[in-house]
Amino acid sequence: MHGDNEPWWFFEDWRKDICCEKQFDQEAAAIAFYQEEWTRLMQEYPERSAKPNYLAAFWREEDERWCEECDDYLQQYTGLALLKDYQPVKEVSDSAYYQELHGQAKCRVCNR
Repeated sequence: MHGDNEPWWFFEDWRKDICCEKQFDQEAAAIAFYQEEWTRLMQEYPERSAKPNYLAAFWREEDERWCEECDDYLQQYTGLALLKDYQPVKEVSDSAYYQELHGQAKCRVCNR
């Protein structure tokens, strides 16, 4: 996903932020893919934050867009999410994928 919000918010119309979608028949294959993508994105983006249920946000401080409605800049995030039927999974990821992450997301949400 790519947009104004981290992937765990699930605000109205959040699906429009999906830029790539993969489907898997086996949970193990989905988890392996998530871990590979997480590792790739971690190397590409200096800032990251994650939740224990396979939801992660990656960003660069300079990746912002101007929001006319908010009259402010909004941080742009690249999100990675392991979902089932477009809902967060209940499984907990390996702690390496959410603990000891640096960076704090800018909590500026568009009020449009």
